Amino acid sequence: MKMLRPLLVFTLLASVITPALFAQAKARPSPATTISTRVGDRKTGNFVMVSYGRPHAKNPKTGENRTVWGELVPWDKAWRLGANEATTIAFNKPIVIGDTTIPGGAYTLYLVPSQNGTTQLAFSSNIAKWGVPVDQKHDIARVNVKKQALDKPVEQLTLGLRKEGENGGVLSIRWAKTAYSVAFTNAP
Repeated sequence: MKMLRPLLVFTLLASVITPALFAQAKARPSPATTISTRVGDRKTGNFVMVSYGRPHAKNPKTGENRTVWGELVPWDKAWRLGANEATTIAFNKPIVIGDTTIPGGAYTLYLVPSQNGTTQLAFSSNIAKWGVPVDQKHDIARVNVKKQALDKPVEQLTLGLRKEGENGGVLSIRWAKTAYSVAFTNAP
């Protein structure tokens, strides 16, 4: 059974990613990408993968700059965290993100940005959907993320997974003049 769970997680994730890859044949203004890292032991560690669409700060039709945070992405409302298909995160073992333990599996990932309050990253069990509307009733967890201003604007939404130490890392979200981040570690 232990070997079946990782296989099930990645089969499920592949079923979400594959349609996006075939859709790439037709050029999209917001291309799909997948990032990943392994935390912990090379053979038995936790494999973390995120698949998302990368919208631009500039309007793809007019080339005009858009105000991302507060306009394109409204404050204090669930936002799809990307473009096109819903952003998906998967890990083969339980993981602690912020102070919350999340079981191994695949989840839709979305953001609830706040201008003056606490921004949250949400994990939904409702996967393999289009990115909108965001389905909050299937949330399994919400975690607070750190917000900071960027010195240099980022034109295209960029998510990152950076290893930190032997057993953890940081998930980052950078777009326009704002960055969000949250630490994660393998669950004990």
